Amino acid sequence: MGEQVVMGAMMQCSFGMAPSTLVVPPANRTMADMVPAANIMDFKPMVNIPPFGMCQTPSNPAVAAATAAALGVLTPMPCIPVTTAPWAPGCAKVLIGNMPALDKNSTCMCTWGGVISIKQAGSVKTKIG
Repeated sequence: MGEQVVMGAMMQCSFGMAPSTLVVPPANRTMADMVPAANIMDFKPMVNIPPFGMCQTPSNPAVAAATAAALGVLTPMPCIPVTTAPWAPGCAKVLIGNMPALDKNSTCMCTWGGVISIKQAGSVKTKIG
């Protein structure tokens, strides 16, 4: 069984230099462990997914420009997540707001190539799947 992801879950981007916490507004009116439960549609950058400190992928135009200015030395720049697709795969057996629930095994892709994963679901009692 997977763990239900909730507001405050700890996330990490493969190109980010710091962890971040998931923001889940109470719009779906579903709680788990006394906090809002997430579904796969909670992927909006800067709304649900805050920055991960500094970004260190050359596919990010800001990092590429700073690296070029530093004569090829990789120069991280502030992270601005660019997620355009929902978390996958989610848990199709459990619906929250008519969408699959977000479980700890799901990932979300950033346009710049980073893979955002859940490190701590935030829920210790609620199991789904």
